[in-house]
Parts: sequence; C-alpha cells; structure tokens
Amino acid sequence: MKVAIIGRGFGASAMKPAFEVCGWTVEVVPSRELDAVEAVCAGDADLIAVHSPPFQHKAHVMAALDKGKPVLCDKPFGTNAAEAREMRDAAKAAGVLHFLNFEMRCFPSWDKARELVREGSIGDLVHVSWTKFGRGLRRRDHGWLNDASLGGGWLGASGSHDIDALRFLFGDEIVAAGGLLRTEVGQRPDGAGGEAKSTAEDAFSMWLEFAGGGTASVDSAFAASLDLPASFTLIGSQGAISIADDTHLSIIRHKQEPENIEVAGPGGGFMGALSTWVGKVTEAMKSGEQIAPSFDDGVAAAEAMDMIRARARRSGV
Repeated sequence: MKVAIIGRGFGASAMKPAFEVCGWTVEVVPSRELDAVEAVCAGDADLIAVHSPPFQHKAHVMAALDKGKPVLCDKPFGTNAAEAREMRDAAKAAGVLHFLNFEMRCFPSWDKARELVREGSIGDLVHVSWTKFGRGLRRRDHGWLNDASLGGGWLGASGSHDIDALRFLFGDEIVAAGGLLRTEVGQRPDGAGGEAKSTAEDAFSMWLEFAGGGTASVDSAFAASLDLPASFTLIGSQGAISIADDTHLSIIRHKQEPENIEVAGPGGGFMGALSTWVGKVTEAMKSGEQIAPSFDDGVAAAEAMDMIRARARRSGV
C-alpha cells in the first residue's frame, strides 16, 4: 500500500519511518505546495496522512476527502471544534476510513493501566494526576507553535494527546473542563535578527470532569528551565496505579508493598508507540474496519480544548 504524507516536519522525521517499518510505500510532499497536495490527493495513494500545522488541517483533509481517500490526520485536528466537526462529518459523508494520530494509547503501560482499571484492580477510578515539564521549546525560534492565530499553543500540541489518553483510560466522556494557560517565554527570535511576540501558551494547567464523576488534572510545560521526569498516577477507591514509563507501572495499596509490573511491548518510547499505531492503521486499511482513535476522538478532544480556552485564565510574560 502507498501513503502520501502531507508535511515535511513531523511527517518526514517520524511518520515516514513508522510507515516504512510497516511495509508502506511513502511519498512526502510539502504542506505549503498546494499543487503538490492536490496531485497526491488525486493520485494513486491508498491513504493520505495529514501532518501539516493545525491551520492547514482542514484544507488538506478536505482535499483528500474530495477525492474519496481515507485520511489519517495529526492532532490537534484543526484549530477549533467547529473545524474538527466539519472534517469529521465530511469523512462520514464520504464513507471512508478516518484515523486520528493519538498514538499515546499505544504505549504498553497505558494499555495495561486501562486493563487494570477495567478489572477493578484499584476499585473505581476517581482521579488522575499528571505532571510533565520539559525545556524543548525554551530556545526555539518563533514559529506557528507560538502563534495562537495559526492554531499554535502547548494545549493543542500536547494537551490534545493528554485529553485523548485520559478519555481512553476513563472510558468516559468529558463534561466540563477549565484551566490556566501560561506563557513562560514571551519573546522569541524571529529568524531575521529581530524578535516576535508569542501569542500562544507554552505551558498549561488543566482540569477535566468526566460524565461518571471522575476527574483529572494535568500540569505541563515545554519551555521550562529544565527537564523533569513525568509523574502519572491513577487514584482509585481501593488503591492507585503509578505509570513509570512506556513499559513499567506499579499498583499501590494502603500499607502494602507496591506491585511492580513490566509489560511486554516494543518499548522505544514514542517511536515504539507510533509504530504500533501505524501497524493498527495498516491492518484497518487491509480489513476495511473503522478503528479508534478516529475523527470522532479528534472532535471530542477539540471540544474539550474549546471549553478550556473559553474559561481559562491566562498568565505569563
């Protein structure tokens, strides 16, 4: 099978090798070259993979759907929930398979944690606490990720993943959300000797409430002064689960020694999970079966982010 990837950033550096590992023939085109995008959508590709910036998602997804092509779109799935719903509805009207690039579901430890929650290993899942701080964006030049008008911001770049992962773990829908959006680096080099103002957040603190009464809090930054180990804890009515990394987790109960679990899986961190996800997409394309995460899950994440942005306080330089 052949995939046409739109976008030479993440699309070329991560998606191309992931598809190649799964046996695909891969063509990559720049997201800004409209003629090239139209050509691959009308060409012989079996799947169009959209990995352009968020402000281009809608145009590229619609171009593929207009030609009756199945589509894999990256998060955050457009710049807002209205765009996400429009793309989702168009995919369903076209009757094609549609996939959303929420590969965090494919970390072996996350899948195991979800299984343990379903089995009642910690009773009812009450709350999830998640913190993660890194400095990857601290020294980077200004770009679309720092421009709110282009769909930039750490909430969309990372929070969309977090929202989907939490929906996956809870097996439930979000009914309320809010938070704080922070900007730690307010001015960035513009690549031409000057500086540009950041209009999008590089950090956030968000809370989520689920239909069944569960809650979650996520505190995350990507322009922090240093990298810190992530902390991820699922708190239940009869214990807790702590996720250490992509293949290790622990069950913790009152006055008992932790039960440490090593999960069989590809490992390899992010790229291992991404390759697993592309493998699932590959099998779905062969069978014609619609799988999750799909455009429906992209809409759910976009709606939660719209709720957060609508009521969030903003702080920073």
